[in-house]
Amino acid sequence: MAEPQRPVAPAPLLVLTAVVSVQFGGALAATLVPEIGAAGSVTLRLLFATLILGALAQPRLRGHTRAAWLTVVAFGLALGMMNLAFYASLRHLPIGVAVTVEFTGPLVLAAVLSRRRRDLAAVLAAGVGVVLISRALQTPLADLEWRGLGLAAAAGACWAAYIIASGRTGRAFPRLEGLSLAMGVALLVVAPIGLPSVPQWSPDAVAKGLGVAVLSSVLPYSLELAALRRLSPGVFGILLSLEPAVAALAGLVVLHQRLRPLQLTGMALVVLASALVMAADRRRDPAEAASGG
Repeated sequence: MAEPQRPVAPAPLLVLTAVVSVQFGGALAATLVPEIGAAGSVTLRLLFATLILGALAQPRLRGHTRAAWLTVVAFGLALGMMNLAFYASLRHLPIGVAVTVEFTGPLVLAAVLSRRRRDLAAVLAAGVGVVLISRALQTPLADLEWRGLGLAAAAGACWAAYIIASGRTGRAFPRLEGLSLAMGVALLVVAPIGLPSVPQWSPDAVAKGLGVAVLSSVLPYSLELAALRRLSPGVFGILLSLEPAVAALAGLVVLHQRLRPLQLTGMALVVLASALVMAADRRRDPAEAASGG
């Protein structure tokens, strides 16, 4: 008698759960960065994430092809540089502007990979929505620093590379092995910059770093890796546009920040874009979605 198959959570639900987890982790990280700096926070986060994933996945170092190793190294490099570039951009830009510029990476990726008019319309709607939510248009151009814009754009490019490399890593390695190895690569990338902050790692900072590692790295990256086994990179990139909307809602609920009419309009556009993509993706063959077709 055949063993019954375990129910599989819908891939869009995995992405949404990851988005919510990242926002809670971001709120916790916001209290850590002033204590040990951006590089120190990223290093502490990746250190704990590497240890946790290593214990869970127990990755094998032998038996992998050269192509698989190149994939996981590219994944780790994109992961490490994405975090470093984004945190560094926050020194020069308002966070709303930084998020908007960074998000151009996944949006451009989705546009490039799209083959349908509906996807292109969703990309456009999501892009406009992200701009409205972040209030980037309300920041005078004279207040923007080009170094910060460059760093945020670099973070966006790394985010697009992360999406592609994550999907390939999920197909090349079983379970969480590839993610565990990539996290170790990312740690090696950022450690030389973040280790000077070690004397500032108080017990409180270490506890926060552990929380950030779980909420911003271990849980969301694991869910995204699973989702990208069944979603095309383009669809995944558009679904990530829910992040600014969730962040805006978190600001309203947790920080009691008022949402302006333009922000509510932006949230509606983002939700509409994601709904269009999810509705279209449910009608596609899973094999086609996984191949990016």
